[in-house]
Amino acid sequence: MRKTFVLEDLDCANCAAKIENEIARLEGVTSCSVSFMTQKMVLEAPDDQFDALTAKAKKIIRKLEPDVTMRV
Repeated sequence: MRKTFVLEDLDCANCAAKIENEIARLEGVTSCSVSFMTQKMVLEAPDDQFDALTAKAKKIIRKLEPDVTMRV
């Protein structure tokens, strides 16, 4: 499954890179790309793991950048 999320209040390209790298390291994530310019993240993972990985991604974002909100 592949889904695009909006990352509201993403402040800089470095923040986007940190988020992308941490989420891409999660076991089960096929690919993750974060664009600072569009403030969007594309997450790709197997269907049966997608909801759990989305929840983990939200936790990572909240930990790295508390002001950033992830929404569909």
